[in-house]
Amino acid sequence: MATDILMPALSPTMTEGTLARWLKREGDRIAAGDLIAEIETDKATMEVEAVDEGILGRIVVPEGTEGVAVNAPIAILVEEGEAVPDAPVGQAKAPAATAEIAAPSAPQATQKDTPVVQTGKRIVASPLARRIARQAGVALENVKGTGPRGRVVRRDVEKAMAAPTPTPAPKPAAPTAAPVADVADDVTRVPNSSMRKVIARRLSESKQNVPHFYVSMDVELDALLALRAQLNAASPAEGEGQFKLSVNDMLIKAAALALRQVPGVNVSFTESETLHYRDIDISMAVSIPDGLITPIVRQADRKSLREISATAKDLIKRARAGKLKPEEFQGGSFSISNMGMFGVKEFAAIINPPQAGILAIAAGEKRAVVRGNELAIATVMTATLSVDHRAVDGALGAEWLNAFRDIVQNPYRLVV
Repeated sequence: MATDILMPALSPTMTEGTLARWLKREGDRIAAGDLIAEIETDKATMEVEAVDEGILGRIVVPEGTEGVAVNAPIAILVEEGEAVPDAPVGQAKAPAATAEIAAPSAPQATQKDTPVVQTGKRIVASPLARRIARQAGVALENVKGTGPRGRVVRRDVEKAMAAPTPTPAPKPAAPTAAPVADVADDVTRVPNSSMRKVIARRLSESKQNVPHFYVSMDVELDALLALRAQLNAASPAEGEGQFKLSVNDMLIKAAALALRQVPGVNVSFTESETLHYRDIDISMAVSIPDGLITPIVRQADRKSLREISATAKDLIKRARAGKLKPEEFQGGSFSISNMGMFGVKEFAAIINPPQAGILAIAAGEKRAVVRGNELAIATVMTATLSVDHRAVDGALGAEWLNAFRDIVQNPYRLVV
């Protein structure tokens, strides 16, 4: 019996998505658990698994189609030898639906395509192709599309990435009598991705609705850096037991232990109650081409530094490849945003609701410090805690940050 394959809801906030790419073709046999498509959501691009088995009889929504509503039919699955319906099972078999399915390359199916760069020539490309091109620095105006109606698809961008980059010919001088360019020609318009729209909405809501306050402290890093060097020197040169700890791995563990010591910051505020979490799940802010995502190191206070390091590296790698599962970036009880690698001296981060706190970590740098009555040189970073004042009072925020500083400056607690 024919059944519809529906657009899945891959996150609680998802109402629609982009069908970036089909991994199966019409006529292919599908087993439960097979990867059938890539869906671009408001969070990431994720692969979707089949829940039933059968033959992919008809693709209803062509790849690259944007704004596909959750639970809308995207394909029809049939049994071996069964006739393929003209329309999704859940819809009436109206002639218009049949025509749309029979001609997926018609203008109606591609009218939502938007040019990546408006320079006088309209470039039609799938969202996935645009994302890969932005990440690789490929100019889509130089890529020949092989999709329907000349559409640039993923394979075209990958082919362009593999080809040698030609040396551009010098542009001819503009004739003296050339007309003055319109002001609009000086503007490059890049459509906002679903992720960018959601980031804008959520951060605006956070700053408007959550009363932030900020606490900053300078934290000396020399003892932590020395411990890191000793631990990394003890790592096997190769093999399964090899590891390389980062400063961020150690700061995640320090934040988790501080939350265990001051659990009043590991909370979320609601209108009727404040939720106190038993587990300490640290969300890491990770930059990706379309914005940022926050993969979660679960139960970070219970993990060893080695386990945190392996978990964080895996999550960051898959986040940047768009391969995270929803449960790997949804939730979390506290966040860390580290911009130390960019040389940032100090910054304050915006809270990631419904969490009540986020720690902003700046660069470590050599500074003059006073010890007793003597001047000394130390590696110091400025850490700034942003908290939701509805759930966390000022004294409690300061207590937590003081606990974090003590752990970092006496890092033996990270390994015992």
